[in-house]
Amino acid sequence: MCEQFGVWGEKSFMGKTYDGIHRISFLIDADGKIEHVFDDFKTSNHHDVVLNWLKEHA
Repeated sequence: MCEQFGVWGEKSFMGKTYDGIHRISFLIDADGKIEHVFDDFKTSNHHDVVLNWLKEHA
């Protein structure tokens, strides 16, 4: 599933590279289709990023 959604790949942390799951969120519409992909956020502001997007696209 990770490969199907494109969330598996090379990451880096403290100068080391490794393969792992990228932190990405998907907004799914009522028909089950991906409406938006959130991939540029920090966990501390994720909720703000999503809420702002929803307000702008409501």
